[in-house]
Amino acid sequence: MTICLLLASPTFADSDLPAARWANQQLPDARQEAQAKALMEELRCLVCQGQSIADSDAELAGDMRALVRQRIAAGERPEQVRSWLIERYGNWVSYRPPVEPVTWPLWLAPILLLLAGGWLLRKRLVRRRG
Repeated sequence: MTICLLLASPTFADSDLPAARWANQQLPDARQEAQAKALMEELRCLVCQGQSIADSDAELAGDMRALVRQRIAAGERPEQVRSWLIERYGNWVSYRPPVEPVTWPLWLAPILLLLAGGWLLRKRLVRRRG
């Protein structure tokens, strides 16, 4: 019996509460819904980590979708909502990290890798010709 309870413990992770009203329901104003949807695509699910909150089925993602829709329906601009979420959860919640000294490697690494690849390709082509 104890073994069954231990094996079943992950099923207790989800709550039995119904989803928040705006978690899976669109806003009546199409312009506000478009703003909310665009913002939800830019925010990372804190549970799934590889999905946006728009694509995730996690409960927390549903709560975050509801929060985004509520704040936009209340008149906040998407950038204000995004800033509030970053303040609360950190830069990691956003797929668009700000350009600041801490994130310079994130922004510079792709450029450096492209330059290194181009240099290696050029070097190889010169060797083949000679």
